[in-house]
Amino acid sequence: MKKSHYPFMIISLFALFYIFVPAASAESSKQLYKVGTDTLNVRQAPAHDAEVIGYLHTGDRVTAFQEKHGWIQTYYDGKKVWVASQYLYKTNQTIHKGDISNTVTITKDTVHLRTGPGTNHSIAGFAGDGDTFTLIDSVHNWHKVISEGGAHVWVASWLTDQPTGAPDASDDETPSESIPASETTTNTTADKVEEPLAHYNIMLDAGHGGIDPGAIGLNGEQEQDLALRFTQMVADKLRNEGATVLLTRTSNSYVSLSDRMRINDAYMIDAFISLHFNASLSHNANGVSTHYYDSGSDKRLAQSIQQALSKYTTFKDRGSMQNNYHVLRENSTASVLVELGFITNPYDLSVIHSSQHSIAVAEAIAEGLRNYFY
Repeated sequence: MKKSHYPFMIISLFALFYIFVPAASAESSKQLYKVGTDTLNVRQAPAHDAEVIGYLHTGDRVTAFQEKHGWIQTYYDGKKVWVASQYLYKTNQTIHKGDISNTVTITKDTVHLRTGPGTNHSIAGFAGDGDTFTLIDSVHNWHKVISEGGAHVWVASWLTDQPTGAPDASDDETPSESIPASETTTNTTADKVEEPLAHYNIMLDAGHGGIDPGAIGLNGEQEQDLALRFTQMVADKLRNEGATVLLTRTSNSYVSLSDRMRINDAYMIDAFISLHFNASLSHNANGVSTHYYDSGSDKRLAQSIQQALSKYTTFKDRGSMQNNYHVLRENSTASVLVELGFITNPYDLSVIHSSQHSIAVAEAIAEGLRNYFY
């Protein structure tokens, strides 16, 4: 398998989906709401036809600093945005200036982000020394923060610049994680475990974009937006495992099929993965599939990724299949195109918008690559 010994022009992918609590305001406190629906559109203006710039999900918290005609203004991705108030419900909390710092910063290398406040909860991702997150809650010795993908995750406070204490028996930790160092991987053996994709160069291709929106979902959502969001999550996961990751597009812009191939051919790439969402005139069509062109390395990569997707997701396994797609046919790299569910199927679409699904997809693709390379 090819390895690159040349410097890379890393294409930025950090379109971070943070919900920022304002650090200063003319008001002394602000009402805190929770989202009460699976998927809530975040819009640029207080109108149903305003541009959708992101999404919130059940349980996400929203700090309101203005209400207007059934809309609440808050912060999202560092910008003032609007969400429909009928999908929110008030909590008994308000945010007061000076209560807590608005952010926490990681102070160790390769820190686990977890699904709950304790090492008995599963790992939802990773963070490194210097990474900063929006702080939304603290329980015992754990901080609840907002991840790059917008999900709410937990980090041990003793691994941040705002420690609330060291771990003790009440943390319900396993023996192997009974000391602070266990939340990090600092030795050579652990580094090898956490970076199995080191020295591999992966090109991720978010399908469609710009004037090419792709498939349209049941709720009017466009494939191009979902493809980019999932591509960013997969990229983060692969980088956490040591891979060098490049993207054919990093924003909602149009990139032609030939340009995608030119971008790919400019680098010594070990695997090319194009991420898409499927659609059908029949609402019953559902499931995930992985497509390949060549019956050699392409097929092996497709089978490996499809097997992992079937393992990590709840979707119907549609299998791996041969197709004549341009980004596969004209590609000199081991390449696959993945259809991550039908946005025209009610069940698939609801799962696609669940907070854990993008994490599952990222883990599946990472495992598929590990199995393919090793």
